[in-house]
Amino acid sequence: MMEPCFDIAHLAHVEMLTDRFEESLDFFTRIYGLKLSGQDAASAYLRAWDDYEHHSLKLTRADTTGVGHIAYRAASPQALERRVKAIEESGYKVLGWLEGDPGHGRAFRFEDPFGHVFEIYYETVRHAPSGDDVPALKNTASAFTGAAPRRIDHLNLLCDDVAAFRRFMETCLGSRVTEMILLDNGRLGGCWFTVNNKTYDLACTEEHGGGHGRLHHVTYATDQREDILRAADIFLQNGVHIETGPHKHAVQGTFFLYVWEPAGNRVELANSGARLILAPDWEPVVWTQKERLKGQAWGLKTIETFHTHGTPPVKSGEH
Repeated sequence: MMEPCFDIAHLAHVEMLTDRFEESLDFFTRIYGLKLSGQDAASAYLRAWDDYEHHSLKLTRADTTGVGHIAYRAASPQALERRVKAIEESGYKVLGWLEGDPGHGRAFRFEDPFGHVFEIYYETVRHAPSGDDVPALKNTASAFTGAAPRRIDHLNLLCDDVAAFRRFMETCLGSRVTEMILLDNGRLGGCWFTVNNKTYDLACTEEHGGGHGRLHHVTYATDQREDILRAADIFLQNGVHIETGPHKHAVQGTFFLYVWEPAGNRVELANSGARLILAPDWEPVVWTQKERLKGQAWGLKTIETFHTHGTPPVKSGEH
């Protein structure tokens, strides 16, 4: 068993691309309930009410959809240097240092074998609430209203070879696998990764839609299940496409609701309860293909689009 490595503190932010920027921004602020920390010509920087950093979602104007990059914060300056050294020696594609976005210092970028861009950094800007954004309780990052999500939770990427992606995550980020799907053909159908004691901060599942380097979804966490039930009514009222849920996943036991934002990127609201991975010698939970074909925890069958829809969409003839 690999010794747990905690050089990476947590998932920090995700850059999501949209070709319908104004509509996507309206969705994430007015309907989904994120807060706008800042905006420039290319991007809007958003955060949930208890995200301590400047932003956890970077929404960027583009001529397509999908993921721009995935960012993790290192546990210390020394941990950042250790990870950079490990990545440079790993043989994976290195994109190098950049000065960083508003909200954090210089970041080191690299790429998985499937075209997803990752970055790690340490220096960050903490959110400083003012005016109506000042929380009533000093142990929360900012005020909130309605059923707004509390914090960024995880994202799910798609790839052609989950085992190869697993090697990348273990080598470059020191991630541990907490749960996985083992298909009858011997391939990994999916892996759920953590860099800390959360049950997972990133999932990777097998690409079934013919795309390359795509995004499956980005997820924010709510305090309780009731928040998700209320959000379903808010989405319904605002004409948002509800893809599946509210329901409970078998893998990881997460209570979920999936919707598509206006540009087509899949977004989830989730509540995982108080599940933590505290055992230093945790052995991954393995789900079989037969078990997964039973559907979700309470019997809801997984709908077809959940296996095939990702962003950006696959162009005709791309398969």
